Amino acid sequence: MSSEAADRVAAVTGSRPGTPLQVSWFEFLLDGGLLETHLQKASPADPAQVQLIVQFLEQASKPSVNEQNQVQPPADNRRNRTLKLLALKVAAHMKWDLDSLERGLTIPVVNMLLNELLCVSKVPAGVKHVELDLSTLPPTTAMAVIIYNRWAIRTIVLSSFPEKQNKPGPHQMNMLSVVQQEKELTENILAVLKEQAADSVSVLDAALRLKKDFYVHTLRTLDLLGSDAAAANGETESSTAGLRISADELHCQVHYDLGAIFFQRGCTDQPAYQKARDHFRMTKELLKKLDQAVHVHLDEKRLAGYWNACKALTGDCDPADTHTTRYDRINSLIRNQDYQAVVEAFIRDNAARSLPTHFRRSVLRELLYRAQQGEPGLDPLCRQLCVCNAVRDALDGEVLSVGFQQLLLKPGKRIVDFLLEVSSRSLDRDRPSARRNTAAFLRTLCENLEDRVLVLTVTSHPLFLELLRDDDRKVLMEQTRKKGGVNLSAKPLPSFYDIPASASVNIGQLEQQLIRALDPRRIRQILIELHGLAERPFWRVNGKWEVPPDYIGAVLAIKDGLTRDLVYILMAKALHCISIKDFGPARQLFAACLELVTEFSPKLRQVMLNETLLLDVRAHEAADGSRERPPPELVSRVRGYLEMRIHDVPLRQVIGEECVAFMLNWRENDYLTLQVPPSLVMNNPYIKLGQLLASTCKELPGPKESRRTAKELWEVVVQICSVSVQHKRSSDGRLGLIKQRESSLGILQRSKFITFTKKLREPLVLTTLISLFVRLHSIVRDDIVNEVTAEHLSIWPSSLPNIQAVDVEAVAVTVKELVSYALTLNPNNQAWLVTQADIYFVTNQYSAALSFYLQAGAVCSDFFTKPVPPDVYTDQVLKRMIKCCSMMNCHTQVAVLCQFLREVDYMTAFKALQEQNSHDAMDSFYDYIWDVTILEYLTHIHHKRGETEKRQIAVSPPAAGVSLTQTVAQDSNWGQAQVFKTKRTHTSSHFAL
Repeated sequence: MSSEAADRVAAVTGSRPGTPLQVSWFEFLLDGGLLETHLQKASPADPAQVQLIVQFLEQASKPSVNEQNQVQPPADNRRNRTLKLLALKVAAHMKWDLDSLERGLTIPVVNMLLNELLCVSKVPAGVKHVELDLSTLPPTTAMAVIIYNRWAIRTIVLSSFPEKQNKPGPHQMNMLSVVQQEKELTENILAVLKEQAADSVSVLDAALRLKKDFYVHTLRTLDLLGSDAAAANGETESSTAGLRISADELHCQVHYDLGAIFFQRGCTDQPAYQKARDHFRMTKELLKKLDQAVHVHLDEKRLAGYWNACKALTGDCDPADTHTTRYDRINSLIRNQDYQAVVEAFIRDNAARSLPTHFRRSVLRELLYRAQQGEPGLDPLCRQLCVCNAVRDALDGEVLSVGFQQLLLKPGKRIVDFLLEVSSRSLDRDRPSARRNTAAFLRTLCENLEDRVLVLTVTSHPLFLELLRDDDRKVLMEQTRKKGGVNLSAKPLPSFYDIPASASVNIGQLEQQLIRALDPRRIRQILIELHGLAERPFWRVNGKWEVPPDYIGAVLAIKDGLTRDLVYILMAKALHCISIKDFGPARQLFAACLELVTEFSPKLRQVMLNETLLLDVRAHEAADGSRERPPPELVSRVRGYLEMRIHDVPLRQVIGEECVAFMLNWRENDYLTLQVPPSLVMNNPYIKLGQLLASTCKELPGPKESRRTAKELWEVVVQICSVSVQHKRSSDGRLGLIKQRESSLGILQRSKFITFTKKLREPLVLTTLISLFVRLHSIVRDDIVNEVTAEHLSIWPSSLPNIQAVDVEAVAVTVKELVSYALTLNPNNQAWLVTQADIYFVTNQYSAALSFYLQAGAVCSDFFTKPVPPDVYTDQVLKRMIKCCSMMNCHTQVAVLCQFLREVDYMTAFKALQEQNSHDAMDSFYDYIWDVTILEYLTHIHHKRGETEKRQIAVSPPAAGVSLTQTVAQDSNWGQAQVFKTKRTHTSSHFAL
């Protein structure tokens, strides 16, 4: 360390022992590795990065004085060159982020820095940048040119903004003050940049045409510039020297900068807005394309503002386009003079709150300006928009505008009616703050209105009645009467509250409020008021209020009429909320009902607990995260319900059904098979069915052991699907057979059984049921050739002792519904897909069958990018696919599919190729025929028919780049092409002979 540095350190240490030392600029000259160490700190101590650049360039640009005391330009010596290189290293560490450089440095300093970058990058001197061919320059040289011209147009744009406070810059000795000198220097630089702006734009346009990656100087490449050896071997000019900037990243930044300069020119050159819009569109597209835009430094909010402004100025927005922004749609409506749609948009936005308040006010100001310029028909529109904005301000708790206050001086009934309509449509009744603010707004409105008729219009509106109390209404009417004064020469009009109110009117209003109310306290308050006006059962007010028949007796047995109405209505509303999956209000209503009945009825208390359990089960099943196991507390409550033995408590069968389905879905098989009391199994058919399903699923890994339990389940299901047969003597004395709908021997009706199965979600349980019904379906149809396949068929019996008793149609419908439901839960289950395909196949629906066979192959082969497992595409499945294609007249596809069989079916393939009326892409599928025998036969029949072109296609090797996509594009039966493979390249030479 030098003596000067040592003295400085000693002085600072002695005076402020706790203050970190600031590194001086000359220490970086003395220690070559100090700069990199300083910059690599997480938060470098003083001096900061931009301060270092200022210090280095200030010292390097200091003029010298000769022996005659004459001021000389800065000397071109090693010291100054090193200082400039240090400044470039700091900028390289900042990755040449122009945003940071522009924020921390003045225009003269950045100009000096980038000129040094051009110099060290060996940009040809004396040649305009627009005359350079960027594609032939070394990567770092081309990048230096691009950075300089980017800064040039950015500086032109920034100079058009209001000036900020001057930043510190290098001080050069001159007669003028430093500030004045810097101002003049800045103006001179700006003048040159503006003069060369067209050249800079051309350079950046040329950069956009380069599709290769770019490289910019780093600390390492700048270090190598000081090495003669590096300069000799051209290492710094290699194609990979420096920091790599991808083409997309640079293009994104350049598009943004060009968009900004064209947008600035738009005020004097209207077509420039079109160019700006195109550049900003490309910027947005590239930003979406880039996963990590490490080297892109732009303000996305400003980009969004530019984009919206360009679309508004160029008219490039379509209200029907879902990708347009809310600003675009409003601007488009104004441009098309669809003013009523603007009003509707503002009313909807009062509830959505998507448009900023300042934008809404700017729209109103623009239309007011047009109205002042004489555009007809805008006055009513401006009044409506003023009202819309006032309602929005009121909802947000803001001060009402002066324009709205002026509008209230002489409002008409039409304006007041419109205001009430907007307020009603804008109110979010679930937000307490919105209700409170709207109530205050209506109160303020009444206080400002002087016309008693208008006040009466407001106070009698349903929104006012909903939000304010009757006392508030009376006070406002009284204030209006007093404010209007008393005319002694005329008989005063009676107040609304002076007129005797009809009891029927009050009851009707309260009943309407009762129907709409969901808050338990509000419901109770309304019922108290109703019972004060009339003694009658108000639970009959709404015919849609339904309490289950199991509970109706217990509820209506409540002696107190008010309590009876309250319990009935709370339960009916809660059950309705559950049915529409609005579980929050339902839980509140049941909680209030539970609290109410606990005081006097243990029976109804248990009813409410049971219904709350059903609510919690359904809420968990309906939740987005229902794949997670339910909490142990809920499982314990479900078990408790299944084991409940409280007498005289009405039970809904649906709760037991839901609880059993819940236990099956969450694989509580041990509980259902081992812990359920036998009495429950005997008395509850759902528990019986659940136990049999759980036992069968539990023992499925061992077919031999599971057949006993599977046989019990089989017998139960067969009884459910059976019909009873009774004899009836006909008119001629003979006995006839009449089939009844369902047998009474089944533990459940078939409709209830299907409803129960559609509450199951566990794949193994559904697979077991599907397997059972597929076996049953095969037995009752007795068609060995066209059997439906499924998993685990071996565990079921192979015959029925009384096959005539089974309803064949019911079995067919059930298996279809069951498989369709299972596929809604998991459309990628290959076994279910094959089963569904078989069902369509045996019912002669060949197009649907082939579609599901293809889906089964796709899901198990990653969309045919891997081989389809042979246990999925068995010979039977392939033969069925061949028959589907044949029945659809897709004969070329038949020939292709014949190759996939273990033993190629030449007879079927040859017969299919003989067909000339084929409904597929025909010769486009020849690239997917690889069997030599089939190809020889195909060549033969085309030669025999004189079809030279098709013969040539058959003998030619597959076209380069041939893909399934090309064939699919030509073939209406696109799905079939997914399974075909190209294997014939090695056979092409055979036919070339």
